[in-house]
Amino acid sequence: MTRIAENLQTVRDRIQRACEAAGREADSVRLLAVSKTFDADAVREAHAAGQLAFGENYIQEAVDKIAALRDLPLQWHCIGPIQSNKTRLVAEHFDWVHSVDRLKTAQRLSEQRPAHLPPLQVCLQVNTDGGPTKSGAQPGEVLALAKAVASMPRLVLRGLMTIPDPVQGFEAEVALHRRATGLFETVRLELALPQFDTLSMGMTADLEAAIAAGSTLVRVGTAIFGKR
Repeated sequence: MTRIAENLQTVRDRIQRACEAAGREADSVRLLAVSKTFDADAVREAHAAGQLAFGENYIQEAVDKIAALRDLPLQWHCIGPIQSNKTRLVAEHFDWVHSVDRLKTAQRLSEQRPAHLPPLQVCLQVNTDGGPTKSGAQPGEVLALAKAVASMPRLVLRGLMTIPDPVQGFEAEVALHRRATGLFETVRLELALPQFDTLSMGMTADLEAAIAAGSTLVRVGTAIFGKR
């Protein structure tokens, strides 16, 4: 077994234990392997160990990697900030986008999604900390943004994503993540979309707390590929 394969198994075991502790089924949480800054060979190694979904922050780096790995049946998630001049690349190459935080970005992604590809799966990034300089829509803006995105023909609204600042202590982590869970439930009940099923939160350091709070997808890079 390779190092990446061993690391993947360790992370999967962590997810299973966290689900058990939270009284949840292990398959209720998906693993997104964050492969930013790591090369195509590392992704191939992870794929050989059974990983299919990969997250990338840097769009041009990701596009080059996607091209190099077209022979593999991988699912690519854009989880980084999207500048206006990069929306076409995202629309043309990714399967999912977690970092939509503005109406303009969503509109451009919908308009630029090629007709021969299935609709782009989208999560709205939410600034649960409330800081005015952080990426993500403010909580009070999310419902209106969700309604607008849900109506766009080339997008499928799947859920919410958060990247909160670190806090000390497990209970404090859980409480912070539960802000997003509450907002997720509000949007889900208001829009009643059957495909609105994804709460993307939790990373290497806090995945247990995120799962305890209700995460359905954790984004893990360091624990799988190592330090950057």
